[in-house]
Amino acid sequence: MLVVFFGQKGVRTMCCLAAVMALVGPRFALFLWWLFDMDRWGRSFDSFFVGIVGFMFVPWTTIGWVIVAPDGVRGFDWVVLGLGFLFDVGSYSGGGYSGRSRYYERVDAPRM
Repeated sequence: MLVVFFGQKGVRTMCCLAAVMALVGPRFALFLWWLFDMDRWGRSFDSFFVGIVGFMFVPWTTIGWVIVAPDGVRGFDWVVLGLGFLFDVGSYSGGGYSGRSRYYERVDAPRM
């Protein structure tokens, strides 16, 4: 499914399925991982609340934490956590950037 935006700078397309999967995909993977390997989640988080907060707000970082935390976080594990955090920040800030550019195109468009 493609959505086409017409603006002054030409035609831009956005794949809605890819955008939805970027938001839902890591949460779905976390949910499945939690269903099939609850023991690893129990060793990764001290409380259920921390896992839920990670699931809701920073899913990529939570995936990284579940990968590295049961054995202790050291060395290269910090790089994995940093990359997860960068993916989370990118998924939140990318939507704001594209939304801002669409807003300015509408404001700058000539009125008839």
